[in-house]
Order: sequence, then C-alpha cells, then structure tokens
Amino acid sequence: MFEKISRSWILVKASAAVLREDKKLLVYPALSVLCTVIVAASFLVPAAFAGVFTRSLGGHLTPGRIILLFAFYLVQYSIIIFFNSALVAAALIRLRGGEPTLADGFNAAKSRLPAILGYAAISATVGVVLRSLQERAGFLGRWVVGLIGLAWSLATFLVVPVLVNSDLGPVDAVKRSVELLKRTWGENLIGNAGIGVVFGLLSVVVILFGGLLVIAAAGSHSAVAIGVVIALLVFAVMLLALVQAALQGIYAAAIYRYAEEGAASPGFDRVLITNAFQSK
Repeated sequence: MFEKISRSWILVKASAAVLREDKKLLVYPALSVLCTVIVAASFLVPAAFAGVFTRSLGGHLTPGRIILLFAFYLVQYSIIIFFNSALVAAALIRLRGGEPTLADGFNAAKSRLPAILGYAAISATVGVVLRSLQERAGFLGRWVVGLIGLAWSLATFLVVPVLVNSDLGPVDAVKRSVELLKRTWGENLIGNAGIGVVFGLLSVVVILFGGLLVIAAAGSHSAVAIGVVIALLVFAVMLLALVQAALQGIYAAAIYRYAEEGAASPGFDRVLITNAFQSK
C-alpha cells in the first residue's frame, strides 16, 4: 500500500513538472469552463422563464425534465470530453518528448469527434439514470447511488486517453479503461484523490484568506476595494480549478501511457515505469 502511495505521488509530481514546462495546457480547461458556462446559461435561463423550476411542477423528474436533463448533460459532456481529449492528446505528445501546439490537441480531438460524442451520450445516459435513482431513493439509497457514481468515474478514468490514442469506439474504450484500471487501481485511486485533496485544501485556504480580506476591505467602507478583493478571490479560485483540471488530464495521460506502453517519458523515473504496472 505504501509503495503504491509513493509511486502515485511520484507520478503526480512528474505531471506537475510537465504543466510547469508547458503552461499553455491550461488553455484547454479554461476554454472548457467558458463553453460550459455559456451552454449552462443557454439551457437554464430559458428553462427558468418557461417555469421548469417552479414549485408547481414538483421535485420529481417528469418526462419533459428527463429529456431536458439528457440534452443538457449531452451537450455539457460533449464539450468537457472534447477539451479534455485535446488536453490529453497534447500531454501525450509532451510525454513522448515532442513539443505540442494548441492546434495539435484540437486536431487530435476533432479527429475523434464521433467517438467523443458517443462517449458523451453514454455519460449523459448514466448521469440521467443516476439522477433518476437519486430522486426515488431515500437517504441511504442516495449514498449507494453516490458510490455507484464514484465507481463509474474510476472505471472510466482512462477512457479519454484511450479514445484519443486508438481507433476504439466509445463502448470498447470504456471496456479498455476498465482493463487498464485493473493494472493501475492504486495509482488511479490514490493519485487522483490526492490531487483532489491538495487542491481542495488550497481552495479552502484561499477562500478563508479572501474572506478575511473582504472583511478588512469592508471596514474601509470602500466599494472599490471590496470589488477588487472579491474579483481577486474569484480569479484565484478559478485558477486553482484550472490547474487541477490540467494536472488531472496530464496525470491520466501519464497513467495511460505507462499502463499501455510501458515507455519512459522525460521527467519520469524509468524504474517506476518498468515496475509500477504489472499485468494481473
């Protein structure tokens, strides 16, 4: 267990080094966030005016709501998976010793667009099913559904690298991700959770510090000072989120490359590559 933890953190630190060397990889998650916000507004604002969220409709998922939810999930997942595919494709080029451009990542994602849309449809279906189960389940049932969702996230962690690095369709890509998960269970679980914990703690620290600054600015009775502090706080939280997303994409690419190819990459320990991923 301790060996897996050590191995995973070596991978995380090496992935962070890749991001330091190639900061333009942050562009992909930044564009993803921008597009998802625009899409969310295009869905939620008209739905709110149409009365979809009014109390008179109740809290259950009606057929109309299910269709709307599926459409929303489909578009959102398509955007997220597309930009994540571009990020992973560029990261794989970097890990193989190349010098990726932003266009390289986008071209790789565009070449796999049908598979990306297919996987988005699968993800949207799973999302709607899990949401429907949560609506009908009690407190304990919601925990069970949450665990199912976590298992799905772990099982599909390597789907994007598989999609951009092979000719497999979305269903076969999910199956291949599950196969690779069996080899990299500790690395997937510990490394990805570690990234989430670290950035979660950093976000809490930033928010607490920002809150103190807002209180101090409020004491000055300056609307400008309060606005500047809030703007800086929002920027800091968004920057942390972008770095986390980029790092997780690089990490997924590194895990995939080791599990699938067993090849050395610049900045990654060769012994780690040779011994970390053994077929079981």
